[in-house]
Amino acid sequence: MKNKSNILSISKQVNKFCSIAIFGLLITLSSCDDFVEVPLPNSQLTGTTVFESELTANAAMAQVYIQLRDGGILTGLATGSSVNLGLYADELQDYTTSTISLPIYNNALTADNATVSTLWKSSYSQIYNVNSIINGVENSTNLSTPVKNQLKGESLFVRALVHFYLMQMYGKIPYITGTNYEVNRQVPRLPETEVYDAIETDLVEAKGLLTDAYLSPDKARPNKMAVHALLSRVYLYRNKNLEAINEATTIINSPLYVWENDLNKVFQRNSTTTIWQFASATPVKNTNEGSIFIFVSGPPPLCALRSDFINAFETGDQRKVKWTKAVTNGANTWYHPLKYKLRIATTSSQEYSVILRLAEQYLIRAEARAKQGDLIGAKEDVDLIRNTAGLTNTTAITATEIVEEIQKQRRFELFTEYGHRFLDLKRRGTINSVLSLAKPGWNNSDVVWPIPDSELIVNPNLLPQNTGYQ
Repeated sequence: MKNKSNILSISKQVNKFCSIAIFGLLITLSSCDDFVEVPLPNSQLTGTTVFESELTANAAMAQVYIQLRDGGILTGLATGSSVNLGLYADELQDYTTSTISLPIYNNALTADNATVSTLWKSSYSQIYNVNSIINGVENSTNLSTPVKNQLKGESLFVRALVHFYLMQMYGKIPYITGTNYEVNRQVPRLPETEVYDAIETDLVEAKGLLTDAYLSPDKARPNKMAVHALLSRVYLYRNKNLEAINEATTIINSPLYVWENDLNKVFQRNSTTTIWQFASATPVKNTNEGSIFIFVSGPPPLCALRSDFINAFETGDQRKVKWTKAVTNGANTWYHPLKYKLRIATTSSQEYSVILRLAEQYLIRAEARAKQGDLIGAKEDVDLIRNTAGLTNTTAITATEIVEEIQKQRRFELFTEYGHRFLDLKRRGTINSVLSLAKPGWNNSDVVWPIPDSELIVNPNLLPQNTGYQ
């Protein structure tokens, strides 16, 4: 079982990576006006020459975002975390007969499950690609310092982001920072504290390299504020509450973003609350999420929102009205997410896939403030979320009550967005008590996914397998 993983088995074409990425990119970008467009070269580019031109170096970076959008943990397709972690937790119900997705919904994963393997491999492929860009940029003799800083900063941000999600799903993981095949094929897994340390290190460096300005239209390339946003989340998860407050406040106070009171506009392409989003593949395509979640007749072809989730909305919550939709066949009723309103292409793209947005930053700051004893500030932040949803101010009084209210608002504000529900239950230590009631097949060992068995075969240093899996 040779060459099973990008992290473990980088082929002998390492030096040709950039050539392949750019060559494929030239085709992919021909219809996408939000990424850097590159004229067709007269001959195939080499790994070295890619990073001697600002245009081609930016194109290599743009290819990374195409890969993130169309595959791996962050894709809005059925293979990504919005669907799979929604099924795995208590947001979505599976309506397929697939031997791949049903074990996810039933919490009966095995180490040979195709999704378990695909998400691992595609994520480390993306990590390897940004590491290749970092190496290429650092060794370039022609790129200017601002361009080098921009590309390295973006790459460090992406590297931290993908590792963050891998750790949430698989527990202890390798943190890959290079492209040396012999090193990568023997890499061990690190404790989560060390992975968090590496994530913080990458993000702090990225923050020092990037600027507030967006390099591409429509916020399709991350800026310094995107780094602040991910850092605030990491700090919150690590109970570094003062740091989380500072990072979130930087974004909230930025003139780049304006709060949106109309829920129907939050996920539009030009939303003033978007911090970072994926551009669509073509000028007429909308989001992968819209094409996957929205259905027009029942039963649902893939999944639908669970009835207990729908029934848990507070009376009068406009997020239920505007971000979900009922579909009935007369005998049965199902609900699908409607954050993204468009299922098919339009004359021009009206919606992009939003990865980071302002509402999360208010919720992060609210929770961190409550834990620091700033109960007034915490309530102000969570009440902004509640009021926008058409609800009155919270009646929570104590720090504990306020934090519980914040978790409730996170559930209904961030549903079907890259597994926030699963991540929140896990980080707060409530995942077993909540999901053992909501999911009959839930076991305490299900808090992490298994390491793909193909990876354990080619790299025994990844052993032992996570508890609960053969």
